[in-house]
Amino acid sequence: MKKNLVIVESPTKAKTISRFLGKKFVVQSSYGHIRDLPKRLLGVDVLNNFEPHYVIPPKNKKAVAALKKAAKNAEIVYFATDADREGEAIAWHLSEILKTPPERARRIVFHEITKEAVEHALANPRAIDRGLVDAQQARRILDRLVGYKLSPFLWKKIVRGLSAGRVQSVAVRLTVSREREIIAFTAQEYWTIEGTFATPADEQFAARLHRIGEGTLQKFDIPTEAQAKKITGALAEAQFAVAAVEQKEVRRTPSAPFTTSTLQQEANRKFGFTAKQTMMLAQRLYEGQEIGDEGSVGLITYMRTDSVSLSEKFTDEVRNYLHKTFGESYGLAAARRFTTKSKLAQEAHEAIRPTSAWRTPEQTQKYLEPSEQKLYEIIWRRAVASQMPEAMLEASAVDLETTADDASYGFRATGSVIRFDGFLRVGMESLKETVLPELREGMIVRTVDVAPNQHFTEPPARYSDASLVHALEEHDIGRPSTYAPTIATIIDRGYVLRVENRRLKPTEIAFQVTDLLVEHFPQIVDYGFTAKMEGDLDRIATGETSLVPILREFYEPFAKLLKEKEKIISKKELTEEATDEICARCGKPMIIKLGRYGKFYACSAFPTCRYTRPLEETELPETHERCEKCGEETEIKKGPFGLYFRCTKCAATKAYLKSTGVPCPSCGKGAIVERRTRRGKIFFSCDQYPTCTFALWNRPTGEKCPQCGSLVVEMKNKKRCSKKECSHEELKA
Repeated sequence: MKKNLVIVESPTKAKTISRFLGKKFVVQSSYGHIRDLPKRLLGVDVLNNFEPHYVIPPKNKKAVAALKKAAKNAEIVYFATDADREGEAIAWHLSEILKTPPERARRIVFHEITKEAVEHALANPRAIDRGLVDAQQARRILDRLVGYKLSPFLWKKIVRGLSAGRVQSVAVRLTVSREREIIAFTAQEYWTIEGTFATPADEQFAARLHRIGEGTLQKFDIPTEAQAKKITGALAEAQFAVAAVEQKEVRRTPSAPFTTSTLQQEANRKFGFTAKQTMMLAQRLYEGQEIGDEGSVGLITYMRTDSVSLSEKFTDEVRNYLHKTFGESYGLAAARRFTTKSKLAQEAHEAIRPTSAWRTPEQTQKYLEPSEQKLYEIIWRRAVASQMPEAMLEASAVDLETTADDASYGFRATGSVIRFDGFLRVGMESLKETVLPELREGMIVRTVDVAPNQHFTEPPARYSDASLVHALEEHDIGRPSTYAPTIATIIDRGYVLRVENRRLKPTEIAFQVTDLLVEHFPQIVDYGFTAKMEGDLDRIATGETSLVPILREFYEPFAKLLKEKEKIISKKELTEEATDEICARCGKPMIIKLGRYGKFYACSAFPTCRYTRPLEETELPETHERCEKCGEETEIKKGPFGLYFRCTKCAATKAYLKSTGVPCPSCGKGAIVERRTRRGKIFFSCDQYPTCTFALWNRPTGEKCPQCGSLVVEMKNKKRCSKKECSHEELKA
């Protein structure tokens, strides 16, 4: 008897779905995209309606052979890839490769991996949506045209290894613009006056000066310490009376359930997860996790979405859960609906939510890894809280008045009390109550203290993953599936570094490339143009237009401009500056050059003389090491990943390993040295590698653990044993 074949993208998804289907079905994985444009060729025939040339990468040929064999013997082939443009394109590529006759091919979609959802999809198959496929192809071709045409231009005119992209270059421009705001920022001083007062019953409360005379104080109305002290001096002996007491009910509404963007932002703010890390964890939760007796279960709905809607089935389920768990007052009579800010929320039909409201975070905790559990918990809480009543607070505002030095002064105290917690019962938000004592108009209060506080304005913060995703979304740049890979790309390509607090700082090369693109290729980095292009892709998806006119409209002027700029832009003008410095080795003039990792001094006689030095002189350690290749002297240089040895003759390099002075506890021969991963993360390992593979992520102190004898390592505020199983730790002195 012939079986039906169901094709999905991942083995995990295949395993989960196999549980729901009977013996008539075989579920196999395509392992993601089965074919793509070639790696080292443009792969797009720009003279023939931008016809793409797809190839099957060598790594995918085994999977293709297995799928062809299974499809040949199958009664019906179901393409069950993800419910977005990317998934639709994978389904189309599979249908093209497998050449399944139309009468035996079915396209099915579901937004959660549950038995009910999969069975409903099987009962309601459809044809492959060519609009969605063409929208994905148009995005891929556009990105290929920009990347493969503009990147070589940057190599010729600035430095090899650079890249440009339709969305990535806009993201880089955002980080560069923010960095320039920070550089140009000048701090401005201002002062506030804080008071502590006491009722006749000696109950103390805080208030802030908010009025002098008839005018409400603005932020910079007290600009100096002298003015602040003059005010506090005048008020030192003043007697205050309660001028007004106002109480009102304030309602707090829950936030909408998560979209891709808001999930990435919240996970970054709350846990420090990168956008890429968040999507990786969400993918695992969507595809299925082993949950006790349930087996492999999809825990959340599809995680690439810009919709904030929830299904009626889920809102009914939440209502039943809330009534049973917390009582009737915590459920809504009718589901709360949210509206999306997106012009065309088409990536999926629902927001990100748990597949079952009854599967609480407490139930999943023992089955999920800590990071998976954190993400599942905020998804569950946000979705459930969105269907709960508003929180009701009683807000109080009390005005105090006095007259001193012929001027009237007003202080204001505010407080709030939660009268009904509503969605706060399960939501992630927390409200701190500030309870004011009982105060009446005309009551005289005692001044305990009036003190000035100095403040300075702060520059705008560098972008985090969360704020950069928010900025991209605000400008309508990219779509849910592109945020995480865009940030990962600009970091991998060296345009942005992660610095303190995991903020994103543009490198010097990012400034140079952005300025070049803004001046000569303004459309590529123009926010409005990039947003318009996203709108065009949406129109292709809905069938309002076709991909060829959109591609032609972009490419023809772009190609013409690129040809013009090739002739008129000089690499030397962009990357070299004359100086009065003289080469210490050969006496020729030095120039400032721009390299892959920023500016540096270089001898103008290159390649005859290869002398270079950093713009900022730093004291480097002396060395008597000889080059392992040619035997000549080496010098210590500073690169983007720290110090390294470089031969003065043949320019061969070797890592400079900074010793911690701690003997290796594993081999007993070597010492622990500081190293960096390919991505620049510091770790510590034995200098006898690869003979000895002992390694630590944290710096060893040289001390031995009193419990197990392993090395003790430094953490942020404490020291602890390097052995995971050992519980020994102590606070730093």
